[in-house]
Amino acid sequence: MIIEIISIGDELLIGQVVNTNAAHIAESLSIKGYDIHWITTVKDTAEDIKYALDIANSRADVVIATGGLGPTQDDRTKEVLVNYFGGKLVFDESHFAHIKEFFHRRNMPMLESNRQQAYIPDSAEKVPNHIGTASGMLFKKDRTWFFFLPGVPFEMMNMIRNEIIPRLQNELPPAARAQKTILTFGLGESFLAEKIADIEAELPKHIALAYLPSPQRVRLRLIATGNKREQLQEEIDLYTEKIKSRIPHLVFGEDDQTMEAVVGELLKEKKLTLACAESCTGGGIAHRITSVPGSSEYFQGSIVAYSNDSKINILQVSQESISNHGAVSETVVKQMAENVRKKFNADIGVATTGVAGPGGGTKEKPVGMVWIAVALPNKTVVEKKNFGSDRERNTIRSVYHAINMVRLGLLNR
Repeated sequence: MIIEIISIGDELLIGQVVNTNAAHIAESLSIKGYDIHWITTVKDTAEDIKYALDIANSRADVVIATGGLGPTQDDRTKEVLVNYFGGKLVFDESHFAHIKEFFHRRNMPMLESNRQQAYIPDSAEKVPNHIGTASGMLFKKDRTWFFFLPGVPFEMMNMIRNEIIPRLQNELPPAARAQKTILTFGLGESFLAEKIADIEAELPKHIALAYLPSPQRVRLRLIATGNKREQLQEEIDLYTEKIKSRIPHLVFGEDDQTMEAVVGELLKEKKLTLACAESCTGGGIAHRITSVPGSSEYFQGSIVAYSNDSKINILQVSQESISNHGAVSETVVKQMAENVRKKFNADIGVATTGVAGPGGGTKEKPVGMVWIAVALPNKTVVEKKNFGSDRERNTIRSVYHAINMVRLGLLNR
């Protein structure tokens, strides 16, 4: 089955709003075994919407469109749909009762523009929107099903989860599918591909491997499609273990796990605590660690020592070390990690110092140079990284390299 997503709205095309709706729909349907072949974004004009519908009708079995169903004058989709699919707008008393109840429960006045939302094309089947005022609609043209949903994200997501997916599974079930995502860190996608090239080469045609890189990780996603899900899952599990055994030190988790959660589990398992001393990451490590529920069990605290004075006066880094080696140095980051460990009476201390950019770099210490240290009970591990010129990416990479160094330290203890 071929599915196309159409996002309607000028705000999406000028970059004012990020198209999270399309991403959510694609992810939700893909997990259930449906194939998304196209995502189209169009202006909220009759001509552009009609053109997008014509193309989708020629190539897709199911189309899911969002946007343009609101109460304001710039929401024109409903008029276009009447012209495209036929029929006429009729006043739906049951939907009007839903709208009135919606405003009554919130003790809000109902405007005439909201009343207009009760007009629905008689050529459409209503798709209930239990938490909003704009009804969804289903049209059928030739062999293609067209779902139209409101663009408000929480309304759309509720309808996808409770209305669209159950109906598709019941009436248009997908092929059997099994999948697994292997989470890696520490090596770029091309280098990963080289390490597992022979495993990838032996994959049968019905199993696909995708490399999904980001500053936080590289995901290796295996998807198998066929007739018997149990058999597919066995195959996926087999190749998952082959890949993991080839690169065990690079794999930190699977599917929806995060590195910070994995590190949290290791800390709890080993009954150890952690503290941070951050310069160039500005509290980013502490933020990620404490984003995990229950992190108070193992996280002692953090010091953002951005200035040299704070490194000297709060973290007790020696003035001589900073004068002789500079704040961005192995000597300084080592003292930061070891001293924050002592200061918080933690088992492990992690520290960062670097040149995040875009300015401040020198020939000896260019933008993107970062020193990271992890002070363990029995040793201190220090690494130097050169990430590049982009400040935001440098920060993200520094944060996750630091967390990963903690992970490796915990595994090697």
